[in-house]
Amino acid sequence: MKRLVAMCLSLLLVTGCVGCGGSPKSDSGEDAKSEGVMTYEEYEKAEIDTEVVIEAYVQAKQAWYEGQVTVYAQDQDGAYFLYNMACSEEDYEKLKTGTKIRVMGYKAEWSGEVEITDATFEILEGNYVAEAKDVTSLLASEELIQSQNQFVAFKGMTVEAAGEDGSAYLYGWDGSGQEGDDLYFNVSLDGETYTFTVESNLCDSTSDVYAAVKALHVGDVIDMEGFLYWYEGVNPHITSVKAAE
Repeated sequence: MKRLVAMCLSLLLVTGCVGCGGSPKSDSGEDAKSEGVMTYEEYEKAEIDTEVVIEAYVQAKQAWYEGQVTVYAQDQDGAYFLYNMACSEEDYEKLKTGTKIRVMGYKAEWSGEVEITDATFEILEGNYVAEAKDVTSLLASEELIQSQNQFVAFKGMTVEAAGEDGSAYLYGWDGSGQEGDDLYFNVSLDGETYTFTVESNLCDSTSDVYAAVKALHVGDVIDMEGFLYWYEGVNPHITSVKAAE
């Protein structure tokens, strides 16, 4: 679910994640980090509200707004949600998919979503693009949260009604929105129903995934990719929808 309307970013389509690249690895198997930079394991163990320094690779970015950007970042060990990170328009254009960055900020939690806030960053040499991790079989398990913020895939899920009128999607979480707002839709697997979102600041109303969700019908079986965002439970930000293979 989006934060308060006053905090919403202006809409901008961001290209989905494609391809893959390499990044250096340490002898332990984790991404090699610069001196003073946390491994993902160290980041996981850090207490909420403590200062953190991480290095990761941009996988997608939301719209730039008033000197801030929200970024989905990942390395080969885990993923990070960088919320409202300080960013100039010039640097925003440099944040391409795969770009390596060093981030300094504070570990925070909001309704189950672990993120980094009050952050600044610098661009480094290096490139890595994550492949979508299939987490379909983990949806009903406690293990799913271990993949929070990662680029993931869901396969063979069935579209369920989102609104009382039987519609397959809603504008806004309660259906009170309009064209251009976030799209919310329900999908099920093994008798359990989940709510997924097309975050309009990530994929706006001109994007392929926005159009694909608007074309859904209850009963369709689909495959999806996106980022494993959390809001009072799993609430992925979906970037790709297609008929199940």
